Amino acid sequence: MLSRTAENLYWLARYVERAEYLARTIEATLRVTALPNAYVGKTNEWDSALLTAGVSAGFYQLYSEANEHNVVEYLSFAQENPSSIRNCIENARLNSRSVRTALTSEMWDTINSAWIDLQQVWCKGTRSREQLTGFLRFVQETSLRFDGSAYRTMLRNDAYWFSRLGLHLERADNTARILDVKYHVLLPEDEHVGGPLDYYQWTSILRSVSALTAYHWVYRETLKPWLIADLLILNDSLPRSLASCYGNLVRNLDQIGVAYGRQGAAQRHARGVRNRLEHSQMVDIFQHGVHEFIQEFIADNSRLGEIITRQYLI
Repeated sequence: MLSRTAENLYWLARYVERAEYLARTIEATLRVTALPNAYVGKTNEWDSALLTAGVSAGFYQLYSEANEHNVVEYLSFAQENPSSIRNCIENARLNSRSVRTALTSEMWDTINSAWIDLQQVWCKGTRSREQLTGFLRFVQETSLRFDGSAYRTMLRNDAYWFSRLGLHLERADNTARILDVKYHVLLPEDEHVGGPLDYYQWTSILRSVSALTAYHWVYRETLKPWLIADLLILNDSLPRSLASCYGNLVRNLDQIGVAYGRQGAAQRHARGVRNRLEHSQMVDIFQHGVHEFIQEFIADNSRLGEIITRQYLI
């Protein structure tokens, strides 16, 4: 496979996954801000949404206040934001056009239809909560249709493996960032862990990664920070956990290595991160510091992206 084709497939999957994640972040923030002030507390949830998305610096160059209208506009439709949902869908379509013959008809129809709907239905943004809810559902359904089409219709060859690399690398980064914001930024210093504010913030985070029901199935307890961190970091059975993402990354990189007859730095680095997750315990992570652990993971994850690019995509 040409490196350019592999790069297009890799970034196509990343952009679709990123668009869905931003939609889930906005949806979770809306849920929290709809609560009475006694539950929301002093935290600006819209500011935390920007921190989770990693776009605070760019936002404050254009806006002076992080409120619902400004943040939703910036995360959803702003052309000035390279990671806005609109730009993610546009870039996904550009990448899919470049590798049209490597995609199945179902995958292409999903991305192309989403772009047409974005131009015709959502070109003026959203003017009410009801419209915003419809837009967020549209983005999530597009991602689910694309992912389902890829899983059900693609041959298990290098096109599929490079697409999966992009998806799981992006998913790992997103899960790590939302967890880091909770532990390091979101909870005010004078708020006690386990209080009402803590409970509703944790609920919003679990909803943003579709893990609230999974938490109750696995632990059968009320929400506890260390158990939620265990679920999102170390539990292989949750598709969005860091451990699950790296299990898939290692598996797909190994498939590429076998197909091309050579292992490399990407395989070694992914195995190293996977082994560290496998041998970690939540007690040790808390003693070391959750923020420090996640920051180290985010750096390692970004490094893996750079290594994959050098090894396969250039």
